[in-house]
Amino acid sequence: MSEILIGKGDVPVHLLAKYGNRHGLIAGATGTGKSVSLMVLAEGFSRLGVPVFMADVKGDIAGLSVAGTMNERIGQRIAQIGIDGYVNEASPVVFWDLYGKQGHPVRTTVSEMGPTLLNRILELNEVQSGILDIAFKLADDQGLLLLDLDDLRALLGYLTENKAEISKNYGLVSATSVAAIHRALLRLEQEGGEMFFGEPALQLSDLMRQDMSGRGIINLLAADQLILKPRLYSSFLLWLLSELFETLPEVGDLAQPKLVFIFDEAHLLFDDCPPSLQQRIEQVVRLIRSKGVGVYFCSQNPDDVPDVILGQLGNRIQHALRAYTPRDQKAVRTAAETFVPNPKLDVARVISELAVGEALTSMLLDKGIPMPVERAYICPPRSRMGAITPEERAAVRSRSPVSGKYDTAVNRESAFEMLAASALEKTGAADQGNTEAANGKTAKPAAKAPVEEQSKLSEFLWGTKRRQGAIEAAAKSATRTVANGLGRQILRGVLGGIFGGKR
Repeated sequence: MSEILIGKGDVPVHLLAKYGNRHGLIAGATGTGKSVSLMVLAEGFSRLGVPVFMADVKGDIAGLSVAGTMNERIGQRIAQIGIDGYVNEASPVVFWDLYGKQGHPVRTTVSEMGPTLLNRILELNEVQSGILDIAFKLADDQGLLLLDLDDLRALLGYLTENKAEISKNYGLVSATSVAAIHRALLRLEQEGGEMFFGEPALQLSDLMRQDMSGRGIINLLAADQLILKPRLYSSFLLWLLSELFETLPEVGDLAQPKLVFIFDEAHLLFDDCPPSLQQRIEQVVRLIRSKGVGVYFCSQNPDDVPDVILGQLGNRIQHALRAYTPRDQKAVRTAAETFVPNPKLDVARVISELAVGEALTSMLLDKGIPMPVERAYICPPRSRMGAITPEERAAVRSRSPVSGKYDTAVNRESAFEMLAASALEKTGAADQGNTEAANGKTAKPAAKAPVEEQSKLSEFLWGTKRRQGAIEAAAKSATRTVANGLGRQILRGVLGGIFGGKR
């Protein structure tokens, strides 16, 4: 039976691969060993051939890419647990970075991100969110490609210039709210967030690779700088999870997961999270198991995760908690109550006595039954427990299977160019009218000119020929359009991303 040895107390503690998609939680105070537990999990899944995606918040998880070094302390832990065949070795790792500095750039298009998560990134209020929803609806209906922030700005400008017509069809458009969205986009750009939007967009297949020996590749997102922008960090992870949910087919229960997705600093996902968005997250976590994806949350306190999601997490590793404050005391009680009782353990007492490298563990046994809580020593990882040098990172990147694929940004025709062309066409028509009038030719009646110019703009954006051309361009952008009796329209999934986008 495929399994991962997590540690040992009175009995060995194994995570069964067939229950790896039943999700999990790694919790504990700062400095109690959560990072080591994450590394043990990632290494274990990788050896089983399961790809892993996780964020490297402090820079120490990057040690997975380099073989560890044996020392007396590790040797004692190996003997204490009784690990057979332990060797120091590196895991296959691919580095990613939203800023493109410490790994391959990660990009998506504005269209694929969708309005729900972009609202969260921009920290918009309810009225401003409504305007952004209108902008996306207009773009989706007409097949306008929103690839980067320039495209979104161009579309917002078009909303302002044509707010009367758009308000009739989509709802009231306020120039003040549009200006506020522009300011939010400027803040995002100043923080470097604009680098996340564009092409080539990330293909999910590149996160689900194995190396030549059949080991699952561990995808590490450099997040030491990204974590300073918590809304961008959490929204990116939610976007990626939603893409997996919308794209992967239903597979039921497999012998092992197709991918394991680890959320570090999980509390950031739910801080100031609107109830509507939280409900959608809960839905994705509940259902993505059937897509073959295991989701593991890592945070300081179990109560950082909403109860509905906490109840879905079958595999638990609980490191020490310090009950210094009323909130800490509540967290201790929450953690104690979520374990299957063990007559030999007073969980509420032991949880504050655990040493570094110890944890209370409970995994799903055969038939999906949770094991009684076990106080266990966690296995040492086989890779380095610590940061790597820039030279070591560069060496790993040079061997990357996606080397060169994402490193150069591509800027092709999209909403910005299309709207600029329409504006140029409008200006050209006006100049021609002025020239004819100056030459004494019969000019078009002044009252009708704006109407005819508006008609040309409407034909550009709303006409069937232009719409069909935009739809064809959208198909080339790896988005799926759905035909129906009224035309073609882009469909969006539970978290606002494009439903069923091709990868």
